[in-house]
Amino acid sequence: MSFIELFLIAVGLSMDAFAVSVCKGLALRTVRAADAVLIGAWFGLFQGLMPVVGFLLGVRFQERITAVDHWIAFILLAFIGLNMIREALGGGEEEADADLGFKAMLPLAVATSIDALAVGVTFAFLRVRILPAVCFIGVTTFCLSVIGVRVGSVFGVRYKAKAEFVGGVILILLGTKILLEHLGLLPF
Repeated sequence: MSFIELFLIAVGLSMDAFAVSVCKGLALRTVRAADAVLIGAWFGLFQGLMPVVGFLLGVRFQERITAVDHWIAFILLAFIGLNMIREALGGGEEEADADLGFKAMLPLAVATSIDALAVGVTFAFLRVRILPAVCFIGVTTFCLSVIGVRVGSVFGVRYKAKAEFVGGVILILLGTKILLEHLGLLPF
């Protein structure tokens, strides 16, 4: 997997965390740097840990499904991407919540990183070097989440749906590329 592909996956996965960070930024009366870092740390940590769990599951079953691994990668990425696009087009407004405590942040961090679990399974099939990949995904998510808090405090939820839509399109395109490469329909 190339650096560009990994970067696009990291950005695509980060869009849910970015969107929630925008909502948190909107809800906070005053955005302090410490709050933005805390939110970024929650999302970055879980976005980095979940692919490891998925990777370990994928490695366990890799020998049994190697012949169809590219189809699995395509289906997982397409499903995640379509779900993100559906949520973006759904237009449902989320309630802005300023709580940054453990009970508020843990469910959000887990919920925004479930997609990363599935990507971790895909990484096992593609034999991606997992440690650098998850560190990169975690750092990317951290940075985008910190930016999201600031964007939320300045612009509100205006860009939330657009961010989720773009993230979904990126994941679908990457899944399609993986499938076409394994089928020999792309020269690179």
